[in-house]
Amino acid sequence: MEVANYGFLSLLPPLVAVVMAIKSKNVILSLFCGGFVGTMIFAGGNPFLATKSIIGDYFFVQLTDSYNAGVIVLVIFIGGFIKLMEKSGGAQAFSKSVYRYVNTKLKAQLCAWLGGILIFFSDLGTPLLVGPVFRPLFDKLKISREKLAWILDSTSSPVAILIPFIGWGVYIMGLIQAEFENLNVAVSDYSTFVAAIPFQIYAILAIVMIPLVAFTKKDFSQMKRAEEAAATREYAFEDDVKEQPGKDAAYTTSHAKPSMVIAPILVVFATLFITLAPLGFPFQKVDGNAFRVALTMGYFYGALTLMALIAVYKVKTFRDTFRIYVDGMKGMTDVAVTLVLAWSLGSMISALGTADFIVNGLKSMNFSGALVPAAIFIFGTFVSFSTGSSWGTFAIMMPLAIPMAHAFEIPYAIAVGAVLSGGLFGDHCSPISDTTILSSTGAECGLVEHVKTQLPYACVNGVIAFLAFLFAGFTRSPFAVVLAVLLLLAVMMVWGRKSGKASL
Repeated sequence: MEVANYGFLSLLPPLVAVVMAIKSKNVILSLFCGGFVGTMIFAGGNPFLATKSIIGDYFFVQLTDSYNAGVIVLVIFIGGFIKLMEKSGGAQAFSKSVYRYVNTKLKAQLCAWLGGILIFFSDLGTPLLVGPVFRPLFDKLKISREKLAWILDSTSSPVAILIPFIGWGVYIMGLIQAEFENLNVAVSDYSTFVAAIPFQIYAILAIVMIPLVAFTKKDFSQMKRAEEAAATREYAFEDDVKEQPGKDAAYTTSHAKPSMVIAPILVVFATLFITLAPLGFPFQKVDGNAFRVALTMGYFYGALTLMALIAVYKVKTFRDTFRIYVDGMKGMTDVAVTLVLAWSLGSMISALGTADFIVNGLKSMNFSGALVPAAIFIFGTFVSFSTGSSWGTFAIMMPLAIPMAHAFEIPYAIAVGAVLSGGLFGDHCSPISDTTILSSTGAECGLVEHVKTQLPYACVNGVIAFLAFLFAGFTRSPFAVVLAVLLLLAVMMVWGRKSGKASL
C-alpha cells in the first residue's frame, strides 16, 4: 500500500473517531465519521466522491477479503451459541449445584469468581447469569452486593479478553491481522495474541485481585464501608430463584441441568482439537483459515449439542430454541458492522501515514521507544473511559499502536497488551460502560455504588499496570506481569492494614 504524507491532516480521522465516540457514545457512528473524514481528505473535500470511495474502496474491499469474511462468519456462529447458553438456564443450574457446599464468605466469593471464569464465552452473559444465582447467597452470608458487582465486572471482560477462540479474541485478532497486512509483515495474528497474554497486565490483575481480597480479607476504601453496611443489612429473599415457564407448561428452565453448560463447551473443544490435531495443533502453528473453520465447526456442533439437551430435558420447545439461536446470530450484526468500519478506518489511517507522522514527531522530540507501551496504555485508558467502550478503543488504537511498535522495534505483543490493558482499565472505571451497567444490574446494586466501590480497586490495578508497562518497555520481558502481581499483593497488604487501623 502506497503511503502518502498528509502531515497533520493524517491525525484527523482517529481524532474525529475519538471525539465522536466521547460525544455520541456510539462506536459505529464514530468509526464511520472518522472513516468518512479520511475519504474526504483523499477526495479533496468532495463529499460525493468521499461517499463513493468509502463504500467502494473500503467497505466492499473489506467484506470481500477472505480473512475478514471468515471472521464475520465465525462471529455470527459464536453469537448463536452464546445466546443459547444464556437462555438455556444451564448456567444457573450449574451454580445451584454447588450451593450446598458454599456456607462461608470465602467460599461464596471464590465460587462467584469461579462462576465468572467458567462463563468465559460471554462478557455480557457473566453478570446476567452469575449475578442472579449468587445474589441470594451473598445476601444470606452478609456480603455486600457491591462486592458481588465487582466480582462480576472483574470476571467478565478480563476473562473474555484472554481467550483467543471466543468473540473477543476473534475480534482482536482481526484488528491485529489488518495492521500486519498494512505493514506487509509476515506475522501470525494468533501467535501475536497468545504472546500478548502475559502483557494483558490489567486483565490479569483484575482477575487475581478477587481471590487475594477474599483470602486476605483486605477490603479498603468504599468497598470496606459497603461490607460493614452489609453486615447489618437485612434482605427479603426467597430460597430459590423463580423460573418462568414457557408457553407450554411442560417446558420450563427449571428443568435445566449443569450438563447443559459442560457438554456443549466440551464439544467445542473436542471439535477444535480433533480437526486441528492432524495439523500439529496446539504445538505447531496452524493456518489461520483452518483455525477459524475448525472453531466455527466447534461452535456449530456445540450449539447442536445444547439444542439436543434442551429438548431432552424439556427446557424449551424446538421452535423457541431455534428462534433463540437465530436471534443470537442476528445480535452479532453490530459486531460485524463494527469490524468492517474498524478495518476500513485502519486501512485509511495506514494510507494517510498517521502512524508514521506520530512516530517521526516523537523521534524528533527524542522520545524513548521504551516509553511507548506506557504511552499507549495511558491513551487507551483515556479513550475507553470517555467512550465506555473497550472494543471501540481497540479499533481506534490498534492502527496506531502496531505501526508505532514496528517503527520503534518494540515487540508487537507488548504493544497489543498495552492497547488491551488500557481499553479494559478505562472501561472498568467508566460509568457508561455496558459491563459496568450490567454488573450492577446482575448484582441488583446501584450503578453509582458499584462505580464508587470498584473505582479504588481498578485504580490500584491501573497504576500498577502502568508501572509494569514502563518495566516492559525497558526490559521487553513478560516477567512484567509477575512484578505487577507482587506489587498488587504488597499494596493490598499495606493499604488493608491502614484501612483496618482507620476503622478501629
